[in-house]
Formats: sequence, structure tokens, C-alpha cells
Amino acid sequence: MMSFVLACDLGGSGLRVGLVDAAGRIVHSAGVALSLRFDAGGGSEVDPAVWWRALCRAVDALAAGCGGAWERVEAVAVAGITRTQVFLGADGRPVRAAVSFRDTRAAGCLAEVKAALSADDPEFGQVNAFHPLARLGWLMRAEPDVARSVAAVVEPKDFLALRLTGVCAIDPIGSARLIASRRMLAALGFSPGIVPSVVQPATVLGWVQAGLAGALGRLAGRPVVAMGNDTWASAVGLGALRDGYAYNLSGTTEVLGVLSARAVSAEGLMTVEWGGGLHQVGGPSQAGGDTIGWLMGLLGRDGVIGPALAALLAEPRQGQPLLFLPYLQGERVPYWDPALRGAFIGLNRGHGPVDCAYAVLEGIGFLNRLVLERAETTTGVPVREIRFGGGGAANAVWCQIKADICERPVVVTDCAEPGLLAGAICASTALGRFSDIAAGQSAWGRPRAVFEPEPQRVATYRRLYELFRAAEAAVAPVSRALAALG
Repeated sequence: MMSFVLACDLGGSGLRVGLVDAAGRIVHSAGVALSLRFDAGGGSEVDPAVWWRALCRAVDALAAGCGGAWERVEAVAVAGITRTQVFLGADGRPVRAAVSFRDTRAAGCLAEVKAALSADDPEFGQVNAFHPLARLGWLMRAEPDVARSVAAVVEPKDFLALRLTGVCAIDPIGSARLIASRRMLAALGFSPGIVPSVVQPATVLGWVQAGLAGALGRLAGRPVVAMGNDTWASAVGLGALRDGYAYNLSGTTEVLGVLSARAVSAEGLMTVEWGGGLHQVGGPSQAGGDTIGWLMGLLGRDGVIGPALAALLAEPRQGQPLLFLPYLQGERVPYWDPALRGAFIGLNRGHGPVDCAYAVLEGIGFLNRLVLERAETTTGVPVREIRFGGGGAANAVWCQIKADICERPVVVTDCAEPGLLAGAICASTALGRFSDIAAGQSAWGRPRAVFEPEPQRVATYRRLYELFRAAEAAVAPVSRALAALG
């Protein structure tokens, strides 16, 4: 009788769950929409209970719609957003709202935080406004009583796993920066003990507790398998966890990384060991689907973003190029500067909504190219192909733009939800059905379409990329001055 894995993937704009069968097919799925608050002061927080309620609702809907398949779930795996801190007390409960990946408030005390740290520590050079040490330093200064009650720091998917199993643990990929910071925590007033035990992906973390409400209660005793963060999971689901490959995820924000057998350091990029002798060189931006959603709202194009964007891109475009700097909320990779701001450059009276839409997509693509160039320069190996996933991968125009700008083949797989597929790969590995994660992604990461760079467009985009970089350099000082006025 067919068995299934329950895979869960928590993103910035929603939580998805799915049942994946023994052939790697997502046969049933459900989801709950979520939103991240971002206030004028740079704060972006979420009550972790919102994530737990979303998981319970999505699971209940999934179980109600899949018939008898629910009783044949053999394991559970949960991936989720990273660069987000959940602060737990001694009882395992959150002591305050989680600080999300968009939060920039630590920038205001970054200099003070770094002054308290040892510049000789290997992790010191990685500390920026989005780093867990900066967030913890901000918390100690802004809410000292709350900070002193913190007994553990975990990521969102670790919080969900804790609620499922009662086990508080992190993984070495999503929490790499926190783990590497253990020696410097005391300088900020925290015990090194706030770093929980570390469990490798694709191993059993614990078992679903008895007594959970709803459909989760019917899974008591099933193993819960450790996962990496959502970025790592999506790379696995896309089949990109291989030396010389790159991945690009288009979600609320975009992530691009290159996989290398060499542990190299590139300016502004994150190098994280991703297992199997591979290192990820790259990281998350602040621009992506949220940027496109902002534009569609600004243009009054209502409806589901995907179809609305496709309809807009089908309209005739003016010949005069338009540039867009996609820094609406500052930027993480490769600048780590919360004071950067966005801009349209080259607007003329003939430009319309379709020109703005192309400029936004191209601006994000130019940022992709910059990250790719820096990674390839340090690894010394040109990327063979870019595996592209997320909502943007459903738009053929968007795929072609990326291929033309990055000058690499862009490959879209036949799985629309690679994060869920990765959960099934990790669970199946833990259950002994695959020898390792690499074998699982080779079996299930199946390409569906390949977008090759088109020479004529490549030549045009090379020139526009030069202008994009010049525009960045020219506008950045103005951006920082404007941010300081706010």
C-alpha cells in the first residue's frame, strides 16, 4: 500500500503542506496565506503562534481532502524561512514576537554591538545588521528584561518542530551564523547555552507528540525529520545541490547561490557549508515577488499577481530602456545595507506600466548577475546552469530575462513546490529509501524546461548592466542621505 511523507514549508507569505508519494509526486497539498508586518521604524515581527495556527489549519485542510491517505503518512519534515529569530524562555515558549528577516532595527546599534565583540573572532567579519548577534545586541539594549529571559534562539521551522515533538534543536545550515557566534555571546550579556543542540538534516529529530489537536493528533508517534532552512530545501528540491550548479529562488524575496566544493569567501556573499562536501556561496536579497506585488498595486493591476503580471508583459513595450534599482527595503546580499533605496532611472513621457514591469524584472535580474559574478570569481568555476524555482519560475518571460542577463541556461523543474519535495527527499533518506540526499535529488529533481541565453538580448543586457552598476554607485549616497532624514 502506498505510503506518504507530510512535507511542510513555511515562507514569508504563506505556509504550504503536501503529501508526497514514493515516486516523489505531490499528490495532495494545502496552504494558508500569511503576511509580514514592516513598520516605518524598520521593525518586522511575527507572533510565532501565528505559524503554529497556520500549520494546524493547513494540515486539517489537507487531511480532510486526502481521504485514507492521511493514515498512511510515515514521516513529517518541516522547512522554513531563515534569518528570523524566535526567542524562547526556559519553558520553551516564546518570550516575545519573532524578529523576521526583514527587520532592520539592529542597524541603529550595530557599531555599538561590534565594539563589544572580539575583532579576532572568525565570525566577526560576518556581523551586519541582519546577523543574529546584531539582533541579540539590539534586544539587550531595547528590551533588557526580555533579553535576560532568553534561554534559546531558534528559527521558525525549529519552533514548529518543537511544538510537534517537544525537542528544541537547530540545524547547522539555517543556524550557521548563530552556531559560529557562540564564543561571542557572553560579550553581549547572553549565555552560550542559548544555542540549542544541533541536528543534521535528513535525520530523525523526534516523534510527533500525543495529544495534539486536529489531524496532527492522528500522527502521534510518527518520526519528525530535521531539515535545513527554506532556501536549502528548495535547492535540494530543484536538484541544484551539486558542485558547479546555481539555484535561484523567486519568492517573497529572491535568493541566488552557487554550489562549490571549495569554501571560498566572496565580498558581500554568505558562504555556508551545506553538507555533502558542498558550500553555498550567495544568499538572500530583499527584492523579489514582494517588489513585483508593490509595482502591481502601484499600477492598480488587481488580481492574482502571476496572471496579472503575464497580461501586463504581453503589452507592447517602448524601445527606450528604463532602469530600476530594486532596493525598496534596503538590501541584504551583496550590500547588507538597510539604508539603500529604490529608483526608476531614465523615465520619459512615453514610458508606461509595461516598461516599468520589465524594468523591475530586469533590475532584480541584474542583482542576480552581480551575485553570480562575485561567486564565480571566487570559486573559479563558471556555473553550468541555474535551477530556477518559486512563483517567478512559472513566468516564461521572467525565465528568459534571467537567462539573458546571467548568460547561463535557466532550468525549471517539473515540481512547482521544491521545498515540499525536499522534505520528502530528507524524510525518505531518514527512512532508508535513499542512500543520501544527493541520491534523492537525482531521482526526483526532474527538469521540465530549459531557457537558453539569446545572443542578441545578451548583448543589450551587457550594456544595460553596466549602466545599472553606474546608477547604483551614483544613487547610493543619495539613498543613504534620504534614509537618514526619515
